[in-house]
Amino acid sequence: MLSRLNPLGLVATVLTVAVLAWSCGSDTGQAAGGEDRADEPSGAAVDGVETADGAETADEAETLFPDVLEATATLAADGTWTFSATLSSPYDTPERYADGWRVIGADGTVYGTRVLTHDHRNEQPFTRSQGGIEIPADVELVTVQGRDQVSGWGGETVEVRLIR
Repeated sequence: MLSRLNPLGLVATVLTVAVLAWSCGSDTGQAAGGEDRADEPSGAAVDGVETADGAETADEAETLFPDVLEATATLAADGTWTFSATLSSPYDTPERYADGWRVIGADGTVYGTRVLTHDHRNEQPFTRSQGGIEIPADVELVTVQGRDQVSGWGGETVEVRLIR
């Protein structure tokens, strides 16, 4: 059986597992009592992984992500933003659920992340908010992207135009 394995396929599988393990381990956390909690905005750039030829593997084609269905932004008196995002995760279970969403700029800067620490299988789609997100005045358009605890960041996104 081992003699039939494609060494390049094995390397690709190991790298995929490593990337998934790394991406699922970031931005996680849980408040006391197992409730959702919000992370502080990070302001960090998003790291991306690309294949040399840009091709999608069979595993990636079958990967499921939560979809952001709607997102809104409200400017607070202190100049920060409150975002509300509606996510749909029809395969939601305690073993695999949408565990967050983030606000990112066109340059990849992450302005804020909302961490979700339990499944919402009985509440689909569901909406959660995050306040206190600082976004520079010259940024007019951001994207809200969802994440699930197995596949990481991906799925349908929503662009939000910031009205000041």
